[in-house]
Amino acid sequence: RLAATIGIDGASGALLPVPLRPGGRNVGGTMSWGEARAIAPFPEGSPFQGLKIPGEVTVKAQVLAEPGPELAAHTIAALEDGTPLVTRSELGEGQVVLFHVTANAEWSGLPLSGLFVDMLDRLAISSTPNRATSAELLGTTWVAERVMDAYGGLSPAEGVAGVPGERLAVGPSAEDMPPGIYASADQHLALNAITADRALEAAVWPQGVAVEGLDQAAERPLKGWVLALALAFGLADVLATLVVSGRLIRLRAAPAALALMLALPLGSSRAEAAGDDAKLIAAAGGMELAYVLTGDARVDAVAKAGLAGLSQVLILRTSVEPGDPVGVNLDTDELSVYAFLYWPITVDQPAPSAEAYAKLNRFLQLGGLILFDTRDADIAGADGASPEARHLQELAAPLEIPPLEPIPFDHVLTRSFYLLQDFPGRYVGQAVWVEAAPPGAERAEGMPFRNLNDGVTPVVIGGNDWAAAWAINDSGQPMFPVGRGMAGDRQREIAYRFGVNLIMHVLSGNYKSDQVHVPALLERLGQ
Repeated sequence: RLAATIGIDGASGALLPVPLRPGGRNVGGTMSWGEARAIAPFPEGSPFQGLKIPGEVTVKAQVLAEPGPELAAHTIAALEDGTPLVTRSELGEGQVVLFHVTANAEWSGLPLSGLFVDMLDRLAISSTPNRATSAELLGTTWVAERVMDAYGGLSPAEGVAGVPGERLAVGPSAEDMPPGIYASADQHLALNAITADRALEAAVWPQGVAVEGLDQAAERPLKGWVLALALAFGLADVLATLVVSGRLIRLRAAPAALALMLALPLGSSRAEAAGDDAKLIAAAGGMELAYVLTGDARVDAVAKAGLAGLSQVLILRTSVEPGDPVGVNLDTDELSVYAFLYWPITVDQPAPSAEAYAKLNRFLQLGGLILFDTRDADIAGADGASPEARHLQELAAPLEIPPLEPIPFDHVLTRSFYLLQDFPGRYVGQAVWVEAAPPGAERAEGMPFRNLNDGVTPVVIGGNDWAAAWAINDSGQPMFPVGRGMAGDRQREIAYRFGVNLIMHVLSGNYKSDQVHVPALLERLGQ
């Protein structure tokens, strides 16, 4: 009966967003599609965009919309074959939304699923009425429950008196009426920090005013200099006392005192240099996995714990015995003593200096490898345009990076130690990029991979958050969950195997690709 009526644009004015075709479509009927259909991902602009669709929710019958040029504009959810499942149309000052299935499980499992509840929640939010007027709130008193601080966070309100409803309706926020959530009886209202008619523009500062960012200057230790200065004043006081008292006829002690004063800062500098030299000697004398210090204490701690977990796996399974992971400051530390550098990307980390970029390019030219990890595979879209990915593009622009491609099936990283098909971390699904194969690379007869050169890809780029999957705590247990149940344990194991392959590739290059030369070598030996 519903399908036989006429839509909003028809003469009868029925409450339908689009005209419907009589008869509908179902499994096994006249207009059958053979089997139940799944729901397609919700398109951009739909109120349901971003909702996760359970695999068990399918549709086996529905009412059909009449095809037309306006149908796509009214469709906010569809099946995998493009058939509209939920349509919407404006009617007066409101909207009419139609689910093209019954409200029980006869036609579809959607109405009994949690997805249906989430969809109704989204529709309720999109149909929220306009803010109440001062006349509607006249005579009411509202009390702040949570107020907004200067950083945009909400905290419990303390010491904020109640405000009249008519004042709350028109705003704006004030010292005695801060922005936040206000309640009256069982109603709640939000007071924004600014009114809707206020336009935000970039500040224009007068010429000559220095505009500084939020970057903090690096701390510089002054303890040695201050102690040396205090000791110098002390010695000067002793000399002056001896001269005044007549006990020091000749200032023979002055040269010695001056030499002592000059030697103190020099000794401090030598001690600091000795410490730096010891760090470089330790790194050059063994194998240490290094990570870039981002300035975010939490991210740096996860990177250190991740490389510690990977080092433990390398010690247990290979002949590689790395030392403790080392955090490096790109502006001050020497990179030539390291072979591998893990670089987690954060949105607010500052770009290195020009000198640091010169060191990074030299590091890549000498055979070092940088693993860039945007850690955004759980939120990045198909184009990878997350804030971390965009910031990575800015950070990597000055680097001399060759053309890249997703890891091909025959890349040496798939077999440098373990045989791998995927490269997960804490997340899966995002492509992992390496240096593109040379144009002339061809697969040798009888070999499963191409004849590649002996170099190491200078960069590996991905967003699967490998450090979180590798990370262990002080007791050797994983710090973060990965997947669920046995599938999660398997995913963590594959993440460790990718790390092992990565380090073996750094240390040995594409040595396994040399197998393509075996037939020629055997033929030459036979001659």
